[in-house]
Amino acid sequence: MEDIILRICTQLPGLLFGIVFHEYAHAWAATKFGDNTAKLQGRLTLNPAAHYTLFGTIIFPLLGAAFGGIMFGWAKPVPIDGRNLKEYRKGIFWISFAGPLANIILGMVSALFYAIFLTQVGQDFYLYGSIVTMLEAAVYINFILAFFNLIPFPPLDGSRMVTAFLNYEQARKYEELQRYGFIFLVLLWTTPILGYILSPAYYLARGSIGLFFKMMA
Repeated sequence: MEDIILRICTQLPGLLFGIVFHEYAHAWAATKFGDNTAKLQGRLTLNPAAHYTLFGTIIFPLLGAAFGGIMFGWAKPVPIDGRNLKEYRKGIFWISFAGPLANIILGMVSALFYAIFLTQVGQDFYLYGSIVTMLEAAVYINFILAFFNLIPFPPLDGSRMVTAFLNYEQARKYEELQRYGFIFLVLLWTTPILGYILSPAYYLARGSIGLFFKMMA
């Protein structure tokens, strides 16, 4: 139980920031392309209460902590009305990419602060160990969130990025794959496939840490 509580305390900040900024970025990008639907529904905010969903934001991450893995989760999808977009294809692509991009930026920022703490803060600082562990977890969690959402299978962000390049009929058929979304996710979580897909996230996380560490050392 102590190990589970420790994992929750060290991983939850990175996960919570990650999923909130992810959805905020979608909403922000939507307003830039002319769709205020998310803003009018109160989603253009960094308040977690506006984005959370019971299973994805609370239950599933807690299950991850209980089973000893990295905490993972999601929030409510940001509503988008494509009819309001100034440039539909360009808008859909960048609105979809905004979420994963926000996670990549958060991962890089976390890696920077992680390197700063490792090289510039003394280990006698009483919160040194806790903060270093939190920052390291935030690096990996955010890169994992980014690359997972970039998987081109509906309803993940990567699939919407793909539809930006398809005509209406092609996009409609492609989006029909969403009916198999649950089966696809189960297949990912129960086989080594997910590990292969997310391997670039781990490489990029370690690479970012190593880069900033060399810069700070």
